Amino acid sequence: MRVIFSEDHKLRNARTELSGGELVPPFEAPFRAEWILAAVREAGFTDVTAPAKHGLETALKVHDAGYLAFLETAWERWEAAGYRGEAIATSFPVRRTSPRIPTDIDGQLGYYCNAAETAISPGTWEAALSSMSSALDGADLVAAGQRAAFSLCRPPGHHAGIDSFGGYCFINNAAVAAQRLLDKGAAKVAVLDVDFHHGNGTQDIFYERGDVFFASLHGDPAEAFPHFLGYEEETGTGAGAGTTRNYPMGRGTPYSVWKVALDDALKQIAAYGAEAIVVSLGVDTFEKDPISFFKLTSPDYIDMGRKIAANGVPLLVVMEGGYGVPKIGLNVANVLKGISG
Repeated sequence: MRVIFSEDHKLRNARTELSGGELVPPFEAPFRAEWILAAVREAGFTDVTAPAKHGLETALKVHDAGYLAFLETAWERWEAAGYRGEAIATSFPVRRTSPRIPTDIDGQLGYYCNAAETAISPGTWEAALSSMSSALDGADLVAAGQRAAFSLCRPPGHHAGIDSFGGYCFINNAAVAAQRLLDKGAAKVAVLDVDFHHGNGTQDIFYERGDVFFASLHGDPAEAFPHFLGYEEETGTGAGAGTTRNYPMGRGTPYSVWKVALDDALKQIAAYGAEAIVVSLGVDTFEKDPISFFKLTSPDYIDMGRKIAANGVPLLVVMEGGYGVPKIGLNVANVLKGISG
């Protein structure tokens, strides 16, 4: 299985995250990718290549053009405004506020932000582009006939919506990859999100579309970030009616319960007729993850990979979350082992 990985992820190295009312070192940091890369290589996945540099043509099909333009210049404008810290949103459009987009960078941060824990820092845009490029190269491999590929994306992407960033995410890598597969000839694609946190950005992008089926297994949004999407009754609308499936689960969920939801999601994807699956792989379902509350163990990830591969369609695995403990690398490698048989 080819692994696509860009050293440019290191350009995203924020110093601050708002957590529990404090500014703390971010949970999403460069060491995550280094742990994962070392573990997958040790597991025998040594075919590692850097991605080509891609433009925004595919991203513009899933993201708002004004939003991408904001991301591209946000840090430069923040610095030019004289701010000394990293760019953190402080004011947000909420119920009964004006739909107008502010011209001031501080106002635009709030307009385009969906979670204030995520600061924009030097190199964020460049790292997000490299992450997106890894996803696009993976999609191209799958479209060309590869059975499976792994895009080791960092920063992650599944919380980035049509026109919003947050949850450490800026460009939605899985959504861009799904769009690329459609552009390369697939009629129907599925995005299977197994990250602990609901893929609210991916749901936002595809909720009214019928050509991408989105299934997410995640912590109950009543108790877990991102809180405002991911309930069972959200099933799509318009052309996308019936093409969204959410599986919210409570505190302490073990693999024996979690895998029942996975089996159903895979059944729904098969019935939909997906010609390829993009897996938004988060291993923050691990029992020792510091910001999650499921109880999966390392051996469970091998079985997870086997189940996903059993659907028999080409797979692109796109890296999302998993934090704080070196075993996130082992857990990712175990998923790839399961997929590879």
